[in-house]
Amino acid sequence: MNAVPNSVEGRDIHSHLHGYTNALTHADVGPLIIENGHGVYVEDNSGRKYIEAMSGLWSTALGFSEQRLIDVATAQMQRLPYYHTFAHKGHSQAADLAYKLVDIAPGSMSKAFFTNSGSEAIDTAIKLTWYRSNALGKPEKKKIIARNRAYHGVTTAGACLTGLPANQASFDCLVPVVRVTCPHYWREAHAGETEEDFATRLADELDATIQAEGPDTIAAFFAEPVQGAGGVVVPPKTYWQKIQAVLNRYDILLVADEVICGFGRTGNMFGCQTYSIQPDMMTLSKQLTSSYLPGSALLINDRVFEPIADESNKVGVLGHGFTGGGHPVVCAVANETIRIIEEDDLVAHAATMGAHLLEGLRQYISHPLVAEVRGVGLIGAIELVTNKETKTALEKPGQLGAIANAKSMEAGFFTRNMADAMAFCPPLIIKESEVDELVAKVGVALDATLAELPAGTVS
Repeated sequence: MNAVPNSVEGRDIHSHLHGYTNALTHADVGPLIIENGHGVYVEDNSGRKYIEAMSGLWSTALGFSEQRLIDVATAQMQRLPYYHTFAHKGHSQAADLAYKLVDIAPGSMSKAFFTNSGSEAIDTAIKLTWYRSNALGKPEKKKIIARNRAYHGVTTAGACLTGLPANQASFDCLVPVVRVTCPHYWREAHAGETEEDFATRLADELDATIQAEGPDTIAAFFAEPVQGAGGVVVPPKTYWQKIQAVLNRYDILLVADEVICGFGRTGNMFGCQTYSIQPDMMTLSKQLTSSYLPGSALLINDRVFEPIADESNKVGVLGHGFTGGGHPVVCAVANETIRIIEEDDLVAHAATMGAHLLEGLRQYISHPLVAEVRGVGLIGAIELVTNKETKTALEKPGQLGAIANAKSMEAGFFTRNMADAMAFCPPLIIKESEVDELVAKVGVALDATLAELPAGTVS
């Protein structure tokens, strides 16, 4: 469905692709074709340039033209274009990456397992969690706790953990998932409730949920340090401290989904460091390779590893893995990406540019459509409403966000509406002048969105 006919010239490609798109979305227009990218900008097939304020899909940390990544990929292709990591085999790029990830990860990570996407890393975490429960003689300990508005991928298992309606409608779920409240203070807090009170209530909810389900049936709690696709949900003060206390009380594993947050996005190398999270497992992808090639990893600590190792020794093999997991070219690009992030101090740069971006976005808080500006590090969101008092938008959820998304493209930048929130996640390399350019374009898009609405819509 994603195939592009090679014979189609750029000027006709929208009409030629219409059939593909219509079958999936019932859209009246075809896809926008992106042909070139440089730095934080991309260019479509008509030559129009845009600021990629979403880093593609939260992922091109180094922008769209980092020559060092191209060079290491080319060199690795010439030296060893492929090898696997099965049957006690491997290669130096995978070994170097495993050592590096374990070294820089927070907590006590001790092993790395390579996969091809964030979704595969999540699926692997689920499987290993279940494998561990069986190894411990607790076959009933299989339920996973996940939050509303969570995003953990769209593979068969990961999609079950994802808490977004569009990723669950008309799909079956095979994983026993227990839901708890999304920690969005602006949306979910009770009247007069402080952030700490809200965090306490959610921790109490988690405790009550575990007791109701039975602690011996709960295997793990899966969560993003900052929820990305759910709308850039920044946790309230003391939330993670209180959630971890509950999980520790019942000996439940904590799996941190760092697919979006990892490698500098939150102003620290990992989101777990931003919020003092001590995970048992971590899933990594996206900025791991700046998405120049698809790659991901699962990190685990010895608390997870040792029962699994004992069980696999008993069985004779750990029957799980992927042909492309630990691909040498992918690992080479990942190693170089991390080197660049460290050498150029991009984590600190992201924190500085993120503060500048959020300061710029907050100037629009008085705009008739803007109810909240939130974020941490170099990731943020603007919540759009038509009524600030009732915190409501248009009749259909996401309708206002879709209008703003279209107006953003017209203004010359790419955002992505998460329901009625405009999300921002530009490359870590973004310059102050480019942040200012983006902020100015946001104002243009907001005004254009307001002008698009019928009179009397906004109150």
